Amino acid sequence: MLHARQIIWLIASSVLAGTLFLILFTKLHLIFLTGPLLLFILVAIDTFQTKHSVRKNYPLIGRLRYFFESVRPEFRQYFFEGELDGKPFNRRQRSIVYQRAKNEKQTISFGMQDEPNRIGYEWAAHSVYPKVNDFSQFRTLIGNSQCSQSYSASVFNISAMSYGALSKTAISSLNEGAKLGNFAHNTGEGGISAYHLKGGDLIWQIGTGYFGCRDDKGFFNDALFTERANYKEVKMVEIKLSQGAKPGHGGLLPAEKNTPEIAKIRAIQPHTTVHSPSGHSAFSNATELLYFLKKLRTLSNGKPIGFKICIGKKQEFVDIVEAMLATNIIPDFITVDGAEGGTGAAPLEFIDYMGMALQDAVVLVNQVLKDYGLRKDIKILASGKIISAFDIAKTMALGADACYSARGMMFALGCIQALQCDSGKCPVGIATQDKSLYKGLDVSDKRVRVANFHKNTLKALSEFIGACGYENPEEINADTFFRRINENTNASFKDIYFSQEEKEKKQLQEKIYLN
Repeated sequence: MLHARQIIWLIASSVLAGTLFLILFTKLHLIFLTGPLLLFILVAIDTFQTKHSVRKNYPLIGRLRYFFESVRPEFRQYFFEGELDGKPFNRRQRSIVYQRAKNEKQTISFGMQDEPNRIGYEWAAHSVYPKVNDFSQFRTLIGNSQCSQSYSASVFNISAMSYGALSKTAISSLNEGAKLGNFAHNTGEGGISAYHLKGGDLIWQIGTGYFGCRDDKGFFNDALFTERANYKEVKMVEIKLSQGAKPGHGGLLPAEKNTPEIAKIRAIQPHTTVHSPSGHSAFSNATELLYFLKKLRTLSNGKPIGFKICIGKKQEFVDIVEAMLATNIIPDFITVDGAEGGTGAAPLEFIDYMGMALQDAVVLVNQVLKDYGLRKDIKILASGKIISAFDIAKTMALGADACYSARGMMFALGCIQALQCDSGKCPVGIATQDKSLYKGLDVSDKRVRVANFHKNTLKALSEFIGACGYENPEEINADTFFRRINENTNASFKDIYFSQEEKEKKQLQEKIYLN
């Protein structure tokens, strides 16, 4: 019995021989030989190569396997994916962002598609006495008594995304959208570019590479920080300790991506490979972190300073809070990033298995700050897969004062969840530095979509919490939200999260008393 490879060789040889015969004896043009000759060459290449067993055993036909694998994501999304199936965001989530960004119809017909009896289903308890609210007032004042330039932030803002990871047109659109909608734009750790300075309020993120405020050896530079922290657009400064998608993992800027423009923004040498370390060099423990924070507050002339953290070891966060009391240095805000947060590139082990989920982390941070009497001085910002009014409301019910969104804002720009952020070939020109791609992103149009998404999401939040009987997001509490925890039982977020916290607190107090 002939093997598949022998059959392919026989067919390819026969086709080539037949074509040669026709050319020689019927005087057909040589162009007719091109196709069969190419097929013959491909069969020969597949047969004698040693890297791919499928292609070696099944010449030519084996190539179909790699072709179908390459188009699998697109086929699944366009033809087979259900409304609630897609990951990280399903079609219904993506669609509501597109509709709100475009100011299109935002209503759903015929009933819910989720299953309310499934374990894990979450829902909110409405009131028979609904309220009508003004969402333009949904803001929170950030800045404690140690800060002299408090900032009134929207409860919904643009999360950290650097220029370099995103294109210049994407960053410009986000910043101009933030200006139109009067909300904040986090720079990401890549520094402040000209595209961040389009009039929108900035939260300048300082990462381990100190991009934009570093010396030639990669250490923190006081003078550069002072200059840029005092830009009028910079309203707050955020020290990035870790991010949810890859906590404890550094980064790498390859030499080929380190253009003179990028180098100037980041205060590095162009055309060199630059590492972002896993940890900071400016501090190595909780006390040093707080003195660094105090230094930044002084150099920025009293602007709100905070830090971003993905919770890992609980005790390390407790140590930081205890150091606040010991040093009397109180940050103005803490950004809590959940493990479900996004990134352009991260190892699988980090993106899937490292860090605490957002809901658990917000509850922990909120409760620890309350236990140590610091909650009134520190605002909590939350990020991690937040795109809808329901996401914002339930996160604030667990203790957050405001929220960030990164991927939601990318959807507003036109992201189609192609999952090619780390390839440099983003088809819609967002996560790329390829001019032929990013020039297709029209800033004058996309900035309006970003502002629309923000406005319509806050409007939806107003209607949602109004239906629950609240006039302001600050009033939302954990009693309002429920989760089905088994086949016959719903439990409120208060019972799920805070009752357990109270139980652990009581056990700790009893342990201290007995000792």
